[in-house]
Amino acid sequence: MKMKKISKILVANRGEIALRIIRACKELEIKSVAIFSEVDVEGIWVKKADECYPITGDALQAYLDYDRIITLALKAGCDAIHPGYGFLSENAEFAQSCEDRGIIFIGPKPAHIALFGDKMASKVAMREIGVPVLEGTDEPIVDKAEGGKIAAKIGFPIIIKAAFGGGGRGMRIVKSAKLFDEMFDSATNEAKKYFGKGDVFIEKYVENPRHIEIQVVADKYGNVVHLGERDCSIQRRHQKVIEIAPSPRLNPAARKELYRISTKAMLKLGYESVGTVEYLLDENDNIYFIEMNTRVQVEHPVTEIISGIDIIQRMIEIAEGDKLKYLQEEINFRGYAIEFRINAENPQNNFMPSIGTITNYITPGGPGVRLDSSVYTGYTIPPNYDSMVGKLIVWALDWEGAVKKASRALDEFYIDGVITNLSLHREIVKDADFIAGNLNTSYLDKKMELFNLKATKSIAEEEKKTSFIANLINKIKEHKLIIRH
Repeated sequence: MKMKKISKILVANRGEIALRIIRACKELEIKSVAIFSEVDVEGIWVKKADECYPITGDALQAYLDYDRIITLALKAGCDAIHPGYGFLSENAEFAQSCEDRGIIFIGPKPAHIALFGDKMASKVAMREIGVPVLEGTDEPIVDKAEGGKIAAKIGFPIIIKAAFGGGGRGMRIVKSAKLFDEMFDSATNEAKKYFGKGDVFIEKYVENPRHIEIQVVADKYGNVVHLGERDCSIQRRHQKVIEIAPSPRLNPAARKELYRISTKAMLKLGYESVGTVEYLLDENDNIYFIEMNTRVQVEHPVTEIISGIDIIQRMIEIAEGDKLKYLQEEINFRGYAIEFRINAENPQNNFMPSIGTITNYITPGGPGVRLDSSVYTGYTIPPNYDSMVGKLIVWALDWEGAVKKASRALDEFYIDGVITNLSLHREIVKDADFIAGNLNTSYLDKKMELFNLKATKSIAEEEKKTSFIANLINKIKEHKLIIRH
């Protein structure tokens, strides 16, 4: 039975994902409500929403106070909340509280969020329904001596991971027994700092794997489809840097098996909404489940581009009680899409965040180029949040064309006032291994020294370009002409 149609959605997030959700609401003719902290008063998503409300207090905690956010949503007459990614998006208590207070949570059931938020419980659950997992612990570990014994039994190298978090925090690779104690302390301390619990789990470490994830969509009626895979192998400190759909060099048999086990698992678990099942593939194409993200991913645009399906809109429609609009065989994939995360950080200074005001912002365009961003000329990047300022996505019919388009679009992208990682992306797209699609999670570790050397030249060229464009802008202003960015 179809649920009541959603009329107004509170977007419990900020930045580009908040703007992305607001745009989806507009197309669905649903009113949107934005929230903003004291440092986000000038956020463009605030101006684009139908209504907006401040959330006072600590800039970070303001977006995590779910009781206040739900109360605000009810007062504003909202019947649903979309959490975006990060912040409260994978908080099962928040999802349950929405349900208890009569607000539709646009996402999976609280039970599924809780299951997959527990890395060990989810690994056990997936193994029980036939999904291959890495050898490792099934229970949280807090005792270092116990952890050392387990690591020795599994055999080095192993990886220590935070049991109640993700995003690369609380994660350490240990290549020998003599390093275990130091790495264990480091991982547990970081896990406690970021997630409130120092519990970790240990599993076998796969050398030079590819990181492949499968986008799934499931409705409330037992219909499950996949929207293909994304290759997220290019990472730095376990954080994704570039994402590609589809993977340029994935064995067809492995691809087919990834699709099969992912959709079968979601069907058996009764999963609803969108989600991403993540895997590592070793050099022999052996598949190992690592985690499930029960939210929209940062990298969802590459899947949207090759499939033609709006993932945010599907999330909203599923939350309303709609059935999927298509069968698996009706979904067609076309071409290649690449997403580059553009961060305000200095590649020459250990990627330290670069905070400041954007003084000039000239974006790329043309066929097959998409930019998801919420910054603009005059916008001041606050120090309180993630350093990502936007996502550049390119598309072409074949891999070679997508790489060439990426190179052209990156060269057109110009940001002045803060230092960004554009120079790193420009070097990556010129690299022979990237052009050949030879990617794994150690790619950047092996290339960074070379890229750092090149980045010096790239940044020098950027400064030269900055001077040229600044002079040009001044000359145009002197002649009282208007420049439109």
